[in-house]
Amino acid sequence: MTGKMAIVGDGDSIMVFKAAGIAAFPAENEAKARDILRRIAKEYKIIFLTEELARPLSEFLKRFDEEPYPVILSVPSKNGSTGHGTELLKNAMERALGVDILFND
Repeated sequence: MTGKMAIVGDGDSIMVFKAAGIAAFPAENEAKARDILRRIAKEYKIIFLTEELARPLSEFLKRFDEEPYPVILSVPSKNGSTGHGTELLKNAMERALGVDILFND
């Protein structure tokens, strides 16, 4: 598992990643995305997940926080950003540093 990356999301949103050589796994709903994540978690170091799937899977994704890999990153879909990825980044920074150094809202 040396640096392998994957994306899980709706078909249109993952096409750019697939064109860049990243393994792409289409998932039309959160149940399918959960099954895919369980299957690929040991094989890939970085897994991108579209925000539409990441938000409803928030509780499920917490199981990956305790291990160094895979790193699961929320990315906008073809519909644009919902702000979920930024929210996750802000929360992670506050946990790690104890203060919000980037967003300062």
